[in-house]
Amino acid sequence: MGDGGALVVQCRTTEALTPAQRSSVIDLCIAAHDIEDFRNLFTNVGNGRHFLGYQGVELVSHAVVTTRWAQPEGLRVLQTAYVDAVSTAPDRQGLGYGTAVMRQLAAGIDDYELGCLQTDLRGFYEPLGWELWRGALAGRSVDGLVPTPDQRGVMVLRLAQTPPLDPDAQLTIEVQPLRIWE
Repeated sequence: MGDGGALVVQCRTTEALTPAQRSSVIDLCIAAHDIEDFRNLFTNVGNGRHFLGYQGVELVSHAVVTTRWAQPEGLRVLQTAYVDAVSTAPDRQGLGYGTAVMRQLAAGIDDYELGCLQTDLRGFYEPLGWELWRGALAGRSVDGLVPTPDQRGVMVLRLAQTPPLDPDAQLTIEVQPLRIWE
């Protein structure tokens, strides 16, 4: 993988990240996605579990999991590992770094009942075991359901504790102050 040696993936909580590590994560996310809003990542993502892919001392890939609460139709609310900020340095994309980080992430969320993310890159996630949710999607708020008919690309990862799922049924998730799915 690349020129700087093997990839080493570390897992750190948001609270355990140093200011320098937080800055590196933000810089990586902006470089990978060209979205300046990643400067607000640590405002929007609290109590996260970060999977950090290093080649030598350089952060080259990242993903973060936060706890959310998804509910497949007909089932109880499930403790869900919601994945965000999946990023690989542009000059390292296509070399397997993101795949390695996502495999480590999947192995590191076995205390959850379900994995979930939203993406436009199904082709990257499907070989890693993620499956597209085909049913209707909505947010859950104190006022009831908030339909999200235009939402696309929500994928789930079945974990050891995942009950039987019907990906054609409705899936809801709690509404957060700044987002529902994305």
